[in-house]
Amino acid sequence: MPYCTQADLVERFGENELLDLAADDTGTAIDATIVDRAIEDAAGEIDGYVAAAGNSVPLESPPRIVTAVACDIARYRLYDDRATEQVTKRYDDAMKFLRAVAKGDVKLGISAPAEASAGEVQFETGGRVMPGGGF
Repeated sequence: MPYCTQADLVERFGENELLDLAADDTGTAIDATIVDRAIEDAAGEIDGYVAAAGNSVPLESPPRIVTAVACDIARYRLYDDRATEQVTKRYDDAMKFLRAVAKGDVKLGISAPAEASAGEVQFETGGRVMPGGGF
């Protein structure tokens, strides 16, 4: 599930920037296929970190910060090897945020993962038990 749209990217970074990064064959319109690929790549990155924190993905109702992070990641992907210092910094900040989410240092304010349905496998790790009950 994408966490941002082409409209979000245009709103944040401007149509001219997107046109420069993802113009169609005519050079006068944004190629939605190119933009959608960057958006999907961003969602994949986000899902990896969010899942590492024990959350179900894709997020049903992502918080606004996830949309902002998705926009920064998608923009970075669109720039490819032409990323400016500012674009790279915003991407690096997004990655720091996602690593903090994965470690549990930042909570997204979303509900706990859903319980396993019938037929699904669910694992739970037990604590260590020392002989004699000591630690």
